[in-house]
Amino acid sequence: MIAQADTALLDVQRLSKTYLGRHNLADRLSGRKQTRVQAVSDVSFGVRPGEILGLIGESGCGKSTLGRSILRLHEPSAGKVVFDGVDVTGLDDAAMKAMRRRMQIIFQDPYASLNPRRTVAEIVGLPLKLHGLTKTPTEARDKVVAMVEKVGLKSAHLDRYPHQFSGGQRQRIGIARALVSNPEFIVCDEPVSALDVSIQAQIIELLTDLKQEMGLTYLFISHDISVIGYLSDRVAVMYLGEIVEMGPVESILTGPRHPYTQSLMSAVPEVDAGVRKARVRLTGDLPSPLSPPSGCKFHTRCPLAIDICRRQAPVTERVGNGHQAACHRLNENLSLLDPVGT
Repeated sequence: MIAQADTALLDVQRLSKTYLGRHNLADRLSGRKQTRVQAVSDVSFGVRPGEILGLIGESGCGKSTLGRSILRLHEPSAGKVVFDGVDVTGLDDAAMKAMRRRMQIIFQDPYASLNPRRTVAEIVGLPLKLHGLTKTPTEARDKVVAMVEKVGLKSAHLDRYPHQFSGGQRQRIGIARALVSNPEFIVCDEPVSALDVSIQAQIIELLTDLKQEMGLTYLFISHDISVIGYLSDRVAVMYLGEIVEMGPVESILTGPRHPYTQSLMSAVPEVDAGVRKARVRLTGDLPSPLSPPSGCKFHTRCPLAIDICRRQAPVTERVGNGHQAACHRLNENLSLLDPVGT
């Protein structure tokens, strides 16, 4: 079951984000309609204090847009975001600036997310300056040193520039910047996907340790089911702007109910060499959000689709303890993951 407002640190209520395409004078004179891209559609969920909610889906499904809309880095088109009882979507600029000290983001690309003209000390110390969290330059420097060392860098690195570091080191700088203001909630927007596999493991361990040490709550966005499975307490599966399944990580990994989640799970290597599960190969590409399919958005690629899937969007139903999914065929207990041999 989705965390309720009275138990959730973050409560997302029917959040949507629509982007409008360019519409110049020639378009208007010709009567051409302005294009609309529904990147996030009517999404609701909660995140409890100290929890890691993993958000997974294919590239282009709206994961990053959802994370940034929660923080109002992209303004939501509809819905509400309630953080610790405060409606974030209703705050003015000054109040939102203060709230951002408590809600931070770690970006995907450690090469593009750091200002190449600023030193590490300036990059990490900027949130302290913006939020007035220190009274003197010495105090600010001390806080920056402590945070840089906490993420595995050295104080000797403070006066260097981003181009002097490896990708993993740059991501540590980005993590230090996000955490130096002592936030409570972090959107981790695919923070390891741009890194080598060996470095990914180090950053994941670092984020796990920092969560425990600082009492953090994460929305962890990834397209890698193995990473999500390792880190998360609960998992939300996103397809074409919608949450199609959500539940405890063990329930999602061992008993996915939505065909799309089952297709994701089928790509995970099987440890037991004596059991082979079916490999689900979806046909076609992710449909364009400019023209999403009618009915269930997954029906154009779903091996289990029937006529009602094409005509009517499914409602979300509970299928277990804290586990829910949106599929017309849930009650039939169909699975694409049945063993195919021994």
